[in-house]
Amino acid sequence: VIDGATKIRVSFSDEVEYEAKIIGQDKKTDVALIKIDKSGLEYLKLGDSAALRIGDQVMAVGNPFGVGQTVTVGIVSALGRSIGLIDYEEFIQTDASINPGNSGGALVDMDGELGGINTAMLSRSGGSQGVGFAIPVNMASKIMGMLKEDGKVTRAWLGVSPQEISSAMADALGMEKPRGVMLASVTEDTPAEKAGLKEGDIILSADGKEMNSVSLLRNYISLCGVGHKAKLIIMRDGKEKKVTVTLGE
Repeated sequence: VIDGATKIRVSFSDEVEYEAKIIGQDKKTDVALIKIDKSGLEYLKLGDSAALRIGDQVMAVGNPFGVGQTVTVGIVSALGRSIGLIDYEEFIQTDASINPGNSGGALVDMDGELGGINTAMLSRSGGSQGVGFAIPVNMASKIMGMLKEDGKVTRAWLGVSPQEISSAMADALGMEKPRGVMLASVTEDTPAEKAGLKEGDIILSADGKEMNSVSLLRNYISLCGVGHKAKLIIMRDGKEKKVTVTLGE
């Protein structure tokens, strides 16, 4: 969506243009919410991107190269991908053909529900090489709710510097396999410090969800909402402990 714009024009299969109001946009996730001045539109049911598994079949819908509405089929190749394209990433990777013009199109699961929003591809030739990425619908839904409510996204804050746990670190810590993220530092006078988190703690889960990467922890915490009481399970000195953190802004 063009910076500074408040309205755009959109068209559907009837090729008639309709006015749409931009409710809000979030550059850090590349998601925008628009309201279309047209009644009686069909809509696609939102699915659950957390239910997707590697190997699940999906369809990518879009308008590649401007040739017209096109559907391609593939599988979920990976989940939780981070490729350095935008600030907050948790991409669904798919080998369904995605080309220039697919951006913003639907990634649909086999129940006919929206699983993600096609947004990027990796290619050395400019054409599809089977490495495409979609924003998970669960992330987009949270952004949509904030944009609808406030017209902007306000992110929550923990106040730590986390790092991935390597196989060597896991061995040194007596873990069977790498899990969780370690706190390299805890900033003073932050929600994390006030809750008693310390350097060297390992966050294993937040609100019952496993946190096995820095990007997953960052993405989850940021969209919990300011004031949310996040229930963490941490490991300290080889023992698991429950900690509740009231997130700041």
